[in-house]
Parts: sequence; C-alpha cells; structure tokens
Amino acid sequence: MAQQQIVKEERSLGDLFSELATETSTLVRQEVALAQTELTQKATSVGKNVGFLVVGGAVGYTALFVILAAVVIGLTQLISYLSGWQIITSAWIAAAVVGLIVGIVAYVLITNALAKLKNTELTPNQTVETLKEDAEWLKNQVS
Repeated sequence: MAQQQIVKEERSLGDLFSELATETSTLVRQEVALAQTELTQKATSVGKNVGFLVVGGAVGYTALFVILAAVVIGLTQLISYLSGWQIITSAWIAAAVVGLIVGIVAYVLITNALAKLKNTELTPNQTVETLKEDAEWLKNQVS
C-alpha cells in the first residue's frame, strides 16, 4: 500500500493531468452512452404505446359510430312513441341530443388528455443524476 502511494507521488503533474483527461473523457463517453440507452428505451416504450393507442382509437372510433347510430335509432323510436310525432321529426331531435352528449364527453376526454400530456416528463433522470455525481467526482479530483 505504501509503495502505491510512493509511485503516485513520483508521477509528474503532466502525467496526473493526462490521466485526469483520459478518465474524464472515458466518463463523458460512458455518460453519453447511458443517456442514449435511457432515451432509446423511453422512446421505444412511448412509440409502442402510441401505436397501440392509434390502433385502439381507430377500432374504438368505428365502434362508437355503430353504437351512436343504434342510440339515435332507438331514441328516434322512443321519441316518436312517447310524443306521437313523425319519425322524421324525432330523428333529428334524437341525433342532436346524442351529438351534444358525445361532444361533451369528447371535450372532457381531450382536456384531460392534454393536461396529462403537459405533465409528462421525458427527462433521462438517471443520466442527470449520474452527471451530477460525476461533476462532484471531477471537482474532488481537481482539488
């Protein structure tokens, strides 16, 4: 152990700075690789989930139209039966009511989704944390 200290003490200042530069360069390369890996993982996860969201949305969108058509037809029949109005009069009233309700639901869904998207954090937290640790290490090495 004492021999190692003697060897380190005999090294020149230039050697020490050269070693520090090499270690710092290696550390920076490792941090960049970590950041790339972390961001790639997050981007892959987000991309896959967006794909599922798009497919699910398309299927749900189609199903919604079928269900809404059935609701309009059913509501038309109900209004016509209860009021004695003609089917044509009942049809536009039923379509307007269903459209209004669906519009309100869409507004609520969109505003909630936008609020959640604004709060989404894509920062590579692990990389940021290790960069802080590396800066502290580098400061200790220089002093």
